[in-house]
Amino acid sequence: MLHAIEINSSNADNKELRQLYETAFPAEEQIPYDELIQLLDAMNIDYTAYHEGEMLVGFTMVLRLPRYNWCWYFAVRDELRGHGYGQQILSAMLDKYREERPLIMDIESPLQTDAPNPEQRKRRHAFYLRNGMKDTPTSRTWEGLTFTILTNSDEPFTQQDYEDIVAALRAAWENMPGEQ
Repeated sequence: MLHAIEINSSNADNKELRQLYETAFPAEEQIPYDELIQLLDAMNIDYTAYHEGEMLVGFTMVLRLPRYNWCWYFAVRDELRGHGYGQQILSAMLDKYREERPLIMDIESPLQTDAPNPEQRKRRHAFYLRNGMKDTPTSRTWEGLTFTILTNSDEPFTQQDYEDIVAALRAAWENMPGEQ
């Protein structure tokens, strides 16, 4: 049985969390981890680590915005993938935010033909669709990566909605101490 531990700036500088973050995502998708820790005080982010016993299984970071909850990062340790942990974490996350605001996430697009990992992208996309997420007509290309935007809501989600999320991130980042 997984248990969740809320992470904040005082307990985020954790070797296991840092290592999982730095290995689970391509470098071009990462904010330096120390800066991410600073953002925990500057933005309304739910950073949750999931453990089975003492073992770190994975984590999620959800940015809470006025109209949406944006799943910024979702990772399961590589050697634990395929054992149902991702499904448990996604279910817990969907349950947590279901009654509040739509949950939005972007994933590497399974439709990007020049991607180095097309099969992984297709499996990941299918996983999210099987477990309650839905495609939106929205996508974004950044640094040569194309992202598909998913939601758990039946409400429309547009390109402008996504741009509003990016603008909110940019504004928070620019207003962070030491970033001027």
